[in-house]
Amino acid sequence: MTHDQIILFALFGAVFALLIWGRYRYDLVAFCALLAAVVLGVVQPDDAFAGFGHPATIIVALVLVVSSGLVNAGAVQLITRKLMQHGRSLRSHVALMGGIGAVLSGFINNVAALALLMPVDMQAAHRAKRSPALSLMPLSFATILGGMVTLIGTPPNIIIASIRQDQLGAPFEMFDFTPVGAVTALAGMAFLTLVGSRFIPKRATETDPTEALEDTAAFLAELSVPEDNDMIDRPLSDLDGAATESNVSVLGLIRDGTRRYGSSRTTRLRADDILILEAQPDALDAFRSALGLAYTDADRRAVIEDEAEGLTLTQAVVPRDARIVDTSAQAIGLHWRQRSVIVGISREGRRITENLRRATILPGDILLLLTPADTGPQVIRWLGCLPLAETGLSVTQENKTWLAIGLFAAAVAAATAGVIPLSIGLGIVVVGYVLSGIVPLRDLYDEIEWPVVVLLGSLIPLGDALNDSGGTQLLASQLVDLTGALPVWAILAVLMAVTMTLSDVLNNTATAIVAAPVGIEIARRLDVAPDPFLMAVAIGASSAFLTPIGHKNNTLILGPGGYRFGDYWRMGLPLEIIVIAVSVPMILWVWPL
Repeated sequence: MTHDQIILFALFGAVFALLIWGRYRYDLVAFCALLAAVVLGVVQPDDAFAGFGHPATIIVALVLVVSSGLVNAGAVQLITRKLMQHGRSLRSHVALMGGIGAVLSGFINNVAALALLMPVDMQAAHRAKRSPALSLMPLSFATILGGMVTLIGTPPNIIIASIRQDQLGAPFEMFDFTPVGAVTALAGMAFLTLVGSRFIPKRATETDPTEALEDTAAFLAELSVPEDNDMIDRPLSDLDGAATESNVSVLGLIRDGTRRYGSSRTTRLRADDILILEAQPDALDAFRSALGLAYTDADRRAVIEDEAEGLTLTQAVVPRDARIVDTSAQAIGLHWRQRSVIVGISREGRRITENLRRATILPGDILLLLTPADTGPQVIRWLGCLPLAETGLSVTQENKTWLAIGLFAAAVAAATAGVIPLSIGLGIVVVGYVLSGIVPLRDLYDEIEWPVVVLLGSLIPLGDALNDSGGTQLLASQLVDLTGALPVWAILAVLMAVTMTLSDVLNNTATAIVAAPVGIEIARRLDVAPDPFLMAVAIGASSAFLTPIGHKNNTLILGPGGYRFGDYWRMGLPLEIIVIAVSVPMILWVWPL
């Protein structure tokens, strides 16, 4: 190996190790690796940030905005509400929900598709009196399968198309992935519908984490400040130390019948102020005793009950990139920033009820939030979480449903016909959505998943450097040497299986950036067409079914389904075997060697 190859392999090895460890977010890991590559001289300074202007990065960002616009306009919910009915059997429900999810994932971000359908699925499970675990994992896998069908269905497809353009002179078009992807998705859906639920552990199917979580919620309480109390003339924030020790949350106070929540932290206490608290009974009494506070009388209790009507409980699931991941409600300032508190946490179906304000939040957790009325969605959005309750549509946006669908369909048609590049077409759609108010200008940049953009912008130059240094050729030659006695179709299957394995533990975008050039080089060494190998990488990178960390959708269902890390391979392993068995013959038929 050359000096540059050693450095690049070491950097990629460090990146993969850190991504598997999960201690640091993937965008930070990738960006640090890019900077290290520039400092070590394997990436030229002029090329360091070329990835941020790469067409693949731009398309991924635009697809996220377009997905949001279709959601805001009610296009996705319109389809869901027209087709969803209650009272179906589990198989019928999985087939319908999974089918909707797969179709939507072909045209919008598959994480957005799951986020929209998950509350509907859970509501249907509650009404049917069955555990959501029976349908959430099939739904997640279905949305992942659906992403295989089109160019914009999943970021790996966009990456692979751009790599094909860079190395072979032309990209894959919008529906080049459809023949193989659609048949593979249908085979996967058949498995999920007919026998998928049998692979879910019995433990998970006997519980409903969201219902159990509500049972653990602390209650609203009130304490008054006596006239001779030591806290008089001190700011409300001075109660934080005693509140933390007693595991009590101070929501605010009422003075002269006026409610004061988050803005009251600097307010100095007066005699007869009423503190609004969230606590368990024993914690409440310990807090009262420590500060010399008093229980309110009947008249004041009536006032509190009136004020308490302004608070609501709402549930949210925590994705990997949420603001609150790896921190706590206390550290993030949830109470004083958003006037809200966490009153319960469910993790992998198990309840966490102690030290909630200081509990470290992990991806996949379900949070039970106590928020001021009508602000629950804003609080959840601020946290970067996803709601677990079905929400309605605004009349204004519903009136723009067909406008949103029409703009998107016209752009796809124009790009498919070769009239304009896909990136330009999607850009026009985004402008149209902003001008028509479908995507408010103030929310435009919030709709882009910036960690993914940073990941792409950082890894693309590293991938190019690995290819230019001969690193991908070295990897390809090693794989060919190891499988030299096998027929080409078997080498194709091995490449897909290796890509799947990487995607199960790494970000699938990072997997595609490394595996696609290797696939092209393997084809060159075997003197066959490269497209079958690129398609194998595309299918493999999108088949992350063995772990909750391989794909964001798998993380999102971890808490709501009451799953554990080891539950995914039970259904995921046979599904990956089916994907290989179906897709390899389809690839060789549609894309001959």
